[in-house]
Amino acid sequence: MKRYASLAAGLLLLIVGSAAQAEDAQPFVTNKDVDLTMILPRPPANDSAQTKAELGEVLTLQVTRTPEMVAAAVADAEENVWRFADVMGPKFNKETLPKFSAFFDRVVATEGAVVDPAKDVWKRPRPHQLSDLVKPVVKLSSSGSWPSGHATVGTMMGIILSDMVPEKRAEIMARAAEYAHNREVGGIHYASDIEMGKISGSVIAAVLLNRDDFKAEYDVAKAELRSDLGM
Repeated sequence: MKRYASLAAGLLLLIVGSAAQAEDAQPFVTNKDVDLTMILPRPPANDSAQTKAELGEVLTLQVTRTPEMVAAAVADAEENVWRFADVMGPKFNKETLPKFSAFFDRVVATEGAVVDPAKDVWKRPRPHQLSDLVKPVVKLSSSGSWPSGHATVGTMMGIILSDMVPEKRAEIMARAAEYAHNREVGGIHYASDIEMGKISGSVIAAVLLNRDDFKAEYDVAKAELRSDLGM
């Protein structure tokens, strides 16, 4: 029993350590470099025809989503590149790709550093904050809804990952779109939040791909990934 207890303790420390490393990851850029409030339009008003129509779409999804759709939305609530494993294959995992993993931790941190300040400026209420009829199946959030951070980071990850593995570009970008859409399926975002997230992710990715500090880490991560996948 002591042996198993020691093993369990070791695994727990490994998990906690990995989570801490992800949280400590430094963004490549912040909102000082990419100011989304100067790029995106303002969100539609709460009482606008667009918001009312989008709220109707969320409620329609709520009554038509299947258990499989719910499960996918819950799983995609995680913000990490490993959500692309179903496209990339069984060799695509954190244990065998430490440099790649650390690189994408910084990509995820970049999304928060750019998007969160913009969300705080616009403060668009999420669907469940505007209507008690909305029952999200994913973790609730009180941060602004415009733009979707998940759609932003999913698009960023998709663009960067497909740039590393262009052979799978179509499948990767389709998965990125599904990842983004699952925020509406989950009942936590409007369709326009997701569209603005896709625009934000594309803009941030374009900025990153032209930065020398990003390129240096990108090259190392790409080499590790392609070697691991046998490409």
